[in-house]
Amino acid sequence: MNQLKIVNQNNQLLVDSREVAEMTGKQHKDLLRDIRNYNDVLLSANLRSVDFFIGSTYQDNTGRTLPAFLLTRKGCDMVANKMTGEKGVLFTAAYVTEFERMERAINDPYASLSPELRAVLVMDTKVQQLESRIEEVDSKIETQIRLNQGEQRRMQKAVSSRIYKFSADREERGKMFQELYREIKDRWGVPSYRDVSQKDMQDVIRYIDAWFPKKVTA
Repeated sequence: MNQLKIVNQNNQLLVDSREVAEMTGKQHKDLLRDIRNYNDVLLSANLRSVDFFIGSTYQDNTGRTLPAFLLTRKGCDMVANKMTGEKGVLFTAAYVTEFERMERAINDPYASLSPELRAVLVMDTKVQQLESRIEEVDSKIETQIRLNQGEQRRMQKAVSSRIYKFSADREERGKMFQELYREIKDRWGVPSYRDVSQKDMQDVIRYIDAWFPKKVTA
């Protein structure tokens, strides 16, 4: 009896009905008839037949397109449960063994490698995951660190320097201060200019240096 061939189709493990027929010693046409009967029963009970058997086709040696089925593990279970004798036992052993091997290969892509190469690749994966985690933490820290007192003072000076270029009137300057600080809070989504993150500091300074006030009415 040949080893059962299982295919991985979009991470779904399937067996061609021709393989099953060969391993169980049945005529393929007889197996197709049985599967169609199983499908009829499943559908009459409002069960999903595709969870067991998926319709398929193949071309024979003469180029004809002929019907077939792809069996899931559940489908193999159903076929095996209807069989008795040595061939039924051997088929069950074959599909259970091969399905488990393929499932391990899907869940563990390193399963077929030598212990040495497996250890190297596993370690490399862990290093990459650690580096990714470090980058994620660094990014979070960068966005959460707020301005220190020196940086706050630098921003205050930049605001004052910009506003004093537009007016000598104290009342007008007061309105401009409110306007510019409000724009900074709205643009960077912070409750106060003190809450600007360090990573945004240079962008805020550039914004201040290029800022122009709206028309101020006395």
